[in-house]
Amino acid sequence: MDSCLVKPATLLTNASKSVICNGGNGFWGERSRGSFNSFDFPNLLGKNLSLEKDGKKMKPGVAYSVLTRENKEKTIQAPRIEKTRANPKNVAAIILGGGSGAQLFPLTNKTATPAVPIGGCYRLIDIPMSNCINSGINKIFVLTQFNSASLNRHICRTYTGNGISFGDGHVEVLAATQTAGETGKQWFQGTADAVRQFLWLFEDAKAKDVEYVLILSGDHLYRMDYMDFVQNHVDRNAEITLSCGPVGDSLLTSLFILSRASEFGLVKIDSRGRITQFSEKPKGADKKAMQVDTTVIGLSHEEALKLPYIASMGVYAFKKDVLLDLLKRRYPMSNDFGSEIIPSSIKEHNVQAYIFRDYWEDIGTIKSFYDANLGLADEFPKFEFYDPRNPIYTSPGFLPPTKIDNCRIQDAIISHGCFLRECIIQHAIIGERSRLDSGVELKDTLMMGADSYQTESEIAALLAQGKVPIGIGRDSKISNCIIDKNARIGKNVIIMNKDGVEEADRPNDGFYIRKGITIILEKATINDGTII
Repeated sequence: MDSCLVKPATLLTNASKSVICNGGNGFWGERSRGSFNSFDFPNLLGKNLSLEKDGKKMKPGVAYSVLTRENKEKTIQAPRIEKTRANPKNVAAIILGGGSGAQLFPLTNKTATPAVPIGGCYRLIDIPMSNCINSGINKIFVLTQFNSASLNRHICRTYTGNGISFGDGHVEVLAATQTAGETGKQWFQGTADAVRQFLWLFEDAKAKDVEYVLILSGDHLYRMDYMDFVQNHVDRNAEITLSCGPVGDSLLTSLFILSRASEFGLVKIDSRGRITQFSEKPKGADKKAMQVDTTVIGLSHEEALKLPYIASMGVYAFKKDVLLDLLKRRYPMSNDFGSEIIPSSIKEHNVQAYIFRDYWEDIGTIKSFYDANLGLADEFPKFEFYDPRNPIYTSPGFLPPTKIDNCRIQDAIISHGCFLRECIIQHAIIGERSRLDSGVELKDTLMMGADSYQTESEIAALLAQGKVPIGIGRDSKISNCIIDKNARIGKNVIIMNKDGVEEADRPNDGFYIRKGITIILEKATINDGTII
């Protein structure tokens, strides 16, 4: 049989040389690169068609058609490898409502962590909810337990109606509850236990089409296309996939994730992106042992020196059957994904890392919450709510525009419905319905606003009685502060923490200090002339 080589028919995109990528998406957090290097398909095809004996070699990354002649002409083309596309209709998302929120106290005194305001007019729960909606995922469950009234109210107001359609999907709030049996008398014991108590939902006939389950946190700030994440999971035939990113020991050295390595689960991966080791929030020598060469995930040598760890973001994708097996049969007594389920699964299952290369922050402490909020007001912020293609949804307030009278404002976000009169605002977030009187100076401060208005006559009546209306009174100076909702700050108040106090509990006086940040409590009253 004679054979001759015909010019290449199709060109496949080669993977970046700086990234180890074997088939599918590799472990990069982005759309498919189309690498078939691990199959070596063209060379295999060439050998089978005896092209090598004619000195004709087939190049990797190129699909060829081959013309053979034996009495008559035939054309043989390389078989097409069809890629399985993930369907959002086969994906369900579980958003964890968080624990008691102790590290965000006092902001979580009466509010669940995902219901804490952020960015002036949003709530933390809006981040994963909007990511799901923008990704086309319409089967969403929110697990709640602590202080869940405000969270439930916000979800109902925002995601039930209001022009957001879930088609044949749904948003369901699953509150911790007690059931029959000894174990049914317990509340959620951890992240895995919370999911375990509602696994029956995924064994129900209504969930027969669900193939993949996303486990998401309700207190993170980031923007992600979850279907890219799921597609990566499918392409690599993973049973579990963890979204990960590089971190260092200092907030100042992180390019992608803005938190310290010791605050998260750290992973080690092999050349194919498979996770070989997982350590939950290691300290000391255990943390040092988790250092890796992060140039394998695309960092430059200089960046890798600053970011020598790979951290789990707490965003997981599971095959549904694997999740059911792990929680019900393999580890029925394990209560936490990060410290128990994931480390135990690494040796027995294909657990892959999805490298996320964008801004992400865990809003788990007062310091991280404060920094993430004020970072939104930077001239060139690392995260922006302004994205018309992937908007962040929230409850419509139906508020008028803010009224500004002779103010000086620099690097600030001003929400709707505010009254600003002859004040100075520098690097601050101003929440809805905030009132700042003349002479007020606000710097490096997050003000959450108010839930309702007070009329001019009501404000005048309170002032005449020597009382303090909601908002900030005349000639007050405030910096390095978080002002919770509906707080009343009088005239000539100074809040600057000049003595540099790191920690203080003064609830009777209406404030706490955490990491040097003064926190004015919800509905607190700070009387005229107070100095903090």
